[in-house]
Amino acid sequence: MSARPMPCDAAELSTLFLFEKLNAEQLERLCREGRVEQFEPGPVYSEGDPATCFYVLLEGTLVMSRRVGADDVEISRSSQRGVYAGAMQAYLAGPDQAFYKGSVRVTEPSRFFTLPAETFSAILRDWFPMAVHLLEGLFFGSQNTQRAIGQRERLLALGSLSAGLTHELNNPAAAAVRATSTLRDRVAHMRHKLGAIASGPYARDTLATLVEIQERTAEQVAKATALSPLEASDREDALADWLDDHEIAGGWQLAPTFVQAGLDTDWLDQVAAAVDEQTLEGAVRWLNYTVETELLMNEIEDSTTRISHLVNAAKQYSQLDRAPYQVADVHELLDSTLLMLSGKMGSGIKVVKEYDRTVPRIPAYPGELNQVWTNLIDNAVSAMGGEGTLTVRTALDRDQALVEFGDTGTGVPPEIRDRIFDPFFTTKPVGEGTGLGLDISWRIVVNKHHGSLQVQSVPGDTRFQVRLPLTATDTSEEPS
Repeated sequence: MSARPMPCDAAELSTLFLFEKLNAEQLERLCREGRVEQFEPGPVYSEGDPATCFYVLLEGTLVMSRRVGADDVEISRSSQRGVYAGAMQAYLAGPDQAFYKGSVRVTEPSRFFTLPAETFSAILRDWFPMAVHLLEGLFFGSQNTQRAIGQRERLLALGSLSAGLTHELNNPAAAAVRATSTLRDRVAHMRHKLGAIASGPYARDTLATLVEIQERTAEQVAKATALSPLEASDREDALADWLDDHEIAGGWQLAPTFVQAGLDTDWLDQVAAAVDEQTLEGAVRWLNYTVETELLMNEIEDSTTRISHLVNAAKQYSQLDRAPYQVADVHELLDSTLLMLSGKMGSGIKVVKEYDRTVPRIPAYPGELNQVWTNLIDNAVSAMGGEGTLTVRTALDRDQALVEFGDTGTGVPPEIRDRIFDPFFTTKPVGEGTGLGLDISWRIVVNKHHGSLQVQSVPGDTRFQVRLPLTATDTSEEPS
């Protein structure tokens, strides 16, 4: 940075809103201990440099920016006399205040009144001792409040997710319990029927054939495919007619089970060929127990697999067994979050996935990204009032991965669009939102992953777009 020193005029300082209430002695001290400098177009200071000065614009145009990955993102631009920047928190003693939080450049020759950080701090403490204490309390109190409410936000999300997960787990668990109870009863009947067959007039060869048919039946059940309602009805009628023709009582009760197992009249013909007419009914009922047993075991397997899938999704979502920073598949993270939130979304929300599977795995903090997905999906569901379409899209956007959440809700009004990422800003009723969901999301995406979070919105089509670098940045360590 290059600056040309210029004379300091106390009268000029008095016209600035920051200094207009100061007396002549105070204004003279500012001129004596500070300086006026003119900067040519270019940088005034850079983010991360030691915070050595407090700057007040006298004339010209300044641009404030923050670094996001390899880019400088413009935060604000102003030509208003008296706007200030630089070591604004030099009165705080913490080491975090010793570095510039952003960058400032000028777009035209611009004059600044400049105070060294130490002088700025001393003047504040000399002239406004009570105000300094109030500012310190406000600054640290705001930090503590934000931290506490952030924890509360995460706990609320966890409670909601836990309720949804409990609901999702309850259905397959209850199905497994019911199937196990029924299976116990069927096995008991099967043992009884097996005893009756063993004591009956079955030849050794007949029993061997029945056992062979039983094995083939079990294999057929495992390979059974779902039929259309019309096909299933026609097959049930055919099986019921076959059973009635062979004088097997209650054929209409046995037929649906055989159809569900993928069996037909050809299978019954094989059974009839293996035994004589007097023992056919006993053999059919014994094999019916085999079919029921296999179907129940399939149901138990499906239920326990569903439970295992849900538990794995919960582990994937929480990342409890993963390294905090790793190379991750955004689609796996999105799927686990959608599954965890499915109970909360309800039947009125249609989820559409438009995944570009060419998007590579990216270096990330997966647990933190899942929190971002949760916040954005939760906002979308709230905006739609429980009815609408949530579209989750991924794509490659040059050297970044794009993750977009679209909803068909009422949209974000233009007058608040610039404020939705501010801490504690919320449009939800009192008690229903902390106003930190989008702020936390922005911090995770921008500060922690060096990406960007933007919104595009018109009524019926709101899109929150997260862009993340495909490669690790120079600052892979977690920022404070």
